[in-house]
Amino acid sequence: MAYVKNLFDRNFLEYASYVIKDRAIPDLEDGLKPVQRRIMHTLFEMDDGKFVKVANVVGSCMKYHPHGDQSIAPALVVLANKGYFIERQGNFGNIFTGDNAAASRYIECRITPFAREVFYNPKLTSYVDSYDGRNREPLLFPAKIPVVLVMGAEGIAVGMSTRILPHNIIEVMEAVKAVLSGKRFQLFPDFPTGGLVDVSEYRDGNGKVLVRARLDTEDPKRILIRELPFGSTTESIINSIENAAKAGRIKIQSISDFTTENVEIEIKLARGVYSEETVDALFAFTECEQSISVNLLVIKDNLPVVMTVTEVIKYHAKLLVKILTKELEIEKKELQDKLHLRTLERIFIEERIYKGIEKMKTQEGVVKAVIDGFKPFMKEVGPRGVSGEDVEHLLKIPIRRISLYDINKARSEMQEIQERIKAINGHLKNIVAYALSFLDGLIAKIKNNAEAGRGERKSRICTFEKVDVKEVVKNDVKLKYDRQSGYLGTAVAGDVVTEVSPFDRILTIRNNGTWFVADLAEKAFVGPAAWYIAVADKEALVNTVFTIIYKDAKTGFACIKRCVIEGWIMNKDYSLVPEDAVVLHVDTRTKFSFTLKYKPRPRIKVLQENFKAQDYGVKGLKANGVRLSNKEVLKVDLKESK
Repeated sequence: MAYVKNLFDRNFLEYASYVIKDRAIPDLEDGLKPVQRRIMHTLFEMDDGKFVKVANVVGSCMKYHPHGDQSIAPALVVLANKGYFIERQGNFGNIFTGDNAAASRYIECRITPFAREVFYNPKLTSYVDSYDGRNREPLLFPAKIPVVLVMGAEGIAVGMSTRILPHNIIEVMEAVKAVLSGKRFQLFPDFPTGGLVDVSEYRDGNGKVLVRARLDTEDPKRILIRELPFGSTTESIINSIENAAKAGRIKIQSISDFTTENVEIEIKLARGVYSEETVDALFAFTECEQSISVNLLVIKDNLPVVMTVTEVIKYHAKLLVKILTKELEIEKKELQDKLHLRTLERIFIEERIYKGIEKMKTQEGVVKAVIDGFKPFMKEVGPRGVSGEDVEHLLKIPIRRISLYDINKARSEMQEIQERIKAINGHLKNIVAYALSFLDGLIAKIKNNAEAGRGERKSRICTFEKVDVKEVVKNDVKLKYDRQSGYLGTAVAGDVVTEVSPFDRILTIRNNGTWFVADLAEKAFVGPAAWYIAVADKEALVNTVFTIIYKDAKTGFACIKRCVIEGWIMNKDYSLVPEDAVVLHVDTRTKFSFTLKYKPRPRIKVLQENFKAQDYGVKGLKANGVRLSNKEVLKVDLKESK
């Protein structure tokens, strides 16, 4: 058994680790989940400037992704609809209406130049073997912007989940610039569907936001929905409105969807109903307003970590400087190698060093002749000298190139290389300024190219209070009770007890002294001759004193109990009196008088007594009642207190 337990524990941990790291949670560095990273890698490999069938991309991506095409195609569509890194051609669905994309064999895509600038650098990318060992795939892309904040992400893993809201790409890069410049910044979500967003409880990416549709209420008899709240589609919005109308929570005449490139849902209101009084109901009972909880969980250094938006921006500011530094150093090294070879070529050809190898009969002699030929020019060659590899390169120069060698052109090229190396040295000395100029360049490209991503903010930031359903709904539902059958509800043929709202909960005290709280129902059995039925409003009940007069089951003596009902568990029975006690009366008045009438007995002269309820103190719900007399009671007569 111990072996089996250890086996299950080990396998579960491996499975949990795999789901967290390799499927559901994006990585902080490039902001991508594994399937998205493999799609991007495939598109980089296939890129020749032309559009490619999505089906072909999916097929090629299966070399790297072990979970089949059913997960690749939808992930590619979602990634393409973000509008930043993949250019689309064909029907990729509609984020407003929720319509699905066409089959992958009918739609095409290609990588954008913006994606190359942000992600692509094979010289800095670490590669690992694919799942079958036949190919190599990137471990992480060296992303130059916080992609995880730009695109957002959702994922459910074992024991944890992430929900990162999308942000405006220009605002994200401006935030990185602010960190590099030592300035403060604030960054809030921006949604592709627009709408209104209240970020007062965003808590830097780990709180919640309220989102609303943008409503046009200029016409008092109709409401137009112009923008959607994040997470909703025109279809889901319309369904929620129709359901609310069927439930009687809003009154509409008709609803029509005229959405094309822009959202336009028309709600015509019923006779006698106007826009201003319907808006709150739409926010309360439909998807026109929603609360979204966020949790910024990412993979950092191979471990799941909850971070804040500020921490992500600061991390990527440092990462950008690191990546740009490495790129400049690699470019500088390549240029220095190129300049060294061009210098050797120039001297080799101009000074006719190649003439010295004509009399040599061995390879060693040829190499020695070339190296000896460079000795008078070592100041020009520099400290690197002439290596065996350099000699091999020079000996491979064709005669045609030697004969057509243009000295002036060679010197001009070398001068350009030297100028570029000088510029790189300047950038490395002022790397922060270079990073700022790089971000400025990206921002300019986004503003000038609509396909590269959104430039302007779509969602408007404002402050609004969440609409309380109980405040919007009207208390116009008749609650009825049939005392004979014992049924209570809105569809019962009985006496009207009170008018309630559909969201009210009902407190019922049965004739045996038990009580319970339940949701409003069309028809529910509560028992005949119930003593008390009312809305279970905690604020009101705290100030309501229940007076229960009952008689003991064994002795018949009368008792009184006064208490307050403060809390409960829904649909659970509680008792106000001891077991088998007979309830004579239940009252909620603060002051009243009552008369106890006793059963006639020999030698009993007093057959009735008067009492005042207010003379007895209020006790807890579980406390026993106070005995009123030592005589067997028949009934209770009530009269108003003076």
